[in-house]
Amino acid sequence: MKKRYCIIVFSILAVCFQCKAQKDITEDPEIYLNHIAFFVSDLEKSTSFYKDILKLKQMPEPFKDGRHTWFTLGAAGQIHLIQSVDNEIRRNKHDHVCFSVPSIDDFVSRLNANSISFVNWTGDPQAITTRVDGIRQVFFQDPDGHWIEVNDDFPEKK
Repeated sequence: MKKRYCIIVFSILAVCFQCKAQKDITEDPEIYLNHIAFFVSDLEKSTSFYKDILKLKQMPEPFKDGRHTWFTLGAAGQIHLIQSVDNEIRRNKHDHVCFSVPSIDDFVSRLNANSISFVNWTGDPQAITTRVDGIRQVFFQDPDGHWIEVNDDFPEKK
């Protein structure tokens, strides 16, 4: 089951990367990312994390059953948090979602102000990776252990 879950996640990511590459080439992709869904063990805690730390904008969700929170990512799609009791999934930094910000230093200040630990790609605590292309990045985990990358590959910087 876990192996199948990983294969599905990596297949979706591969489609998304292909979509991004095609958009860069044609500006008219045939497929768009709709949403990313995460199972969470404490919906209220995770909702606060995504709202307060990542500053995502919450949006109405159609189920209204108290088990879902939806956030908009603008044209990029949505993130759906789903209340679950299954927290047996092993987390790996390679399996992550990534956001870009104008200033990695300002974002790291937000993490520090909220006592959220982060690492660079190699796992050094409280360190920032500078990739070979000059993009700076950090990695941290949400309350359920999902890995999140934040980098400064922000469109306005280009």
